[in-house]
Amino acid sequence: MRTQVAIVGAGPAGLVLSHLLARAGIDSVVLESRSREYVEKRVRAGVLEQGTVDLLTQTGVGERLRQEGLIHHGIELRFEGRPYRIDLTELTGGRSITVYGQQEVVKDLIRARLDAGGQIRFEAEALGFAELDSDRPRVRYLQAGQEQELTCDWVAGCDGFWGASRQAIPDGALRVYEKEYPFAWLGILAAVAPSSDELIYTYHERGFALHSLRSPEISRMYLQCRPDEPLDEWPDERIWHELRTRFATDDGFVLEDGPILEKSVTSMRSFVVEPMQYGRLFLAGDAAHIVPPTGAKGMNLAIADVRVLAEALIAWYQAGRTDLLDRYSATCLRRVWRAEHFSWWMTSMLHRFPDDDGAFQQRLQLSQLRYVTTSRAAAASLAENYVGLETV
Repeated sequence: MRTQVAIVGAGPAGLVLSHLLARAGIDSVVLESRSREYVEKRVRAGVLEQGTVDLLTQTGVGERLRQEGLIHHGIELRFEGRPYRIDLTELTGGRSITVYGQQEVVKDLIRARLDAGGQIRFEAEALGFAELDSDRPRVRYLQAGQEQELTCDWVAGCDGFWGASRQAIPDGALRVYEKEYPFAWLGILAAVAPSSDELIYTYHERGFALHSLRSPEISRMYLQCRPDEPLDEWPDERIWHELRTRFATDDGFVLEDGPILEKSVTSMRSFVVEPMQYGRLFLAGDAAHIVPPTGAKGMNLAIADVRVLAEALIAWYQAGRTDLLDRYSATCLRRVWRAEHFSWWMTSMLHRFPDDDGAFQQRLQLSQLRYVTTSRAAAASLAENYVGLETV
């Protein structure tokens, strides 16, 4: 089988790329190792930057997003028992964020691609790649027990941190930058109306906590915990008690509780590979970079990558240009490193670190939090990074 662009992975990056290419008349085949049901139910990120919302809306896949997405004009930083609001919209000249689950974005994109006759091959596991440095690269994959091959002009590796795409690049061709954090997030999805209209980021002596949401009826919350935290040590009662303790304020904030639908522990790391391309293989999203979730950047960065890649591929097919493809990695990495820094900064400011300088670091964290919540310039810097930079 042959196509113009082979896309490995049917997450937001791969699906947005296929969608953008199709709008320009460029064929693609998306290979996804999981079933459609699995990828449409996989709960991941839920905060969309302004630029992500604009792109989805302008390209015709934002109707349900506009109807069901929850626009937020601010976030709250909470420490020393007091809430401090960061007015995102006022500080950024009208920009905001929208809460809309990644699985909902995926559903919308899959429906749009299939309705348009696009090819998404579910339960098709990429096994290997060949001739990536030629003009006819190939992807071998396994589907329904049979090994098949897809020949193409270009390959987009959008299959995540553990996917096959990055592993196909020869040793020594990539440089890896990585940081592991000494804590994780215990996350829950609960069938209870959110106790706040906006996200709450809490710094507490017992550790970080985040109050988020997925809909007017579903809350999403996180607690800082150990990376090896056993879930069976966290019955529902303990989780709600710890959340109430960390979110408590002097003015008597009430955290409503309800049935917990899901529990999980998410490790924290920062990870970047350079360059994000090898021959005719381009890496995008988690295949090339990971950010700690504190900055709400993961899905947004993935979509920003493929926006750049789509523009470069369209220029090649329509005008024979290679300059944008040659600069793909450098162009993406400017935004990647900005997002890496912002996510590291938010993580470092809000979490308790188990190290010898604990008391010293805690004083620095509180000083930074007081500065961000009292200085318009500092608050504006947080706000413009959080809603997404228009240019980097």
